[in-house]
Amino acid sequence: QVQLVESGGGLVQAGGSLRLSCTASGRTFSTYAMAWFRQAPGKEREFVAAINWSGGSTYYADSVKGRFTISRDNANNTVYLLMNSLKPEDTAVYYCAAKPGVGVRGPYDYWGQGTQVTVSS
Repeated sequence: QVQLVESGGGLVQAGGSLRLSCTASGRTFSTYAMAWFRQAPGKEREFVAAINWSGGSTYYADSVKGRFTISRDNANNTVYLLMNSLKPEDTAVYYCAAKPGVGVRGPYDYWGQGTQVTVSS
């Protein structure tokens, strides 16, 4: 129904910044919430950030609050994750996810393929 494609990952030094993008295509919903998750090697997938349909409500994991910013451009069906002050512990595969409706509560039905973020010390 909906396809999500992430981009913008790469290798960056600690303290640097990256901006991830996720674009939805296919049969998109009238309204949908978006979120970012990440999975580090040997660890389970964890929540990073979420944003509701209007963009007026955002939510962050404590580990990234104050450093990461989630935003969206509904006209282009794109959600962004601006990551500042990156730390080696931010190294992970980052996934975007989407769900119908305006609220952020799961389950998230649609997932991207992931993009690798590697932060060197």
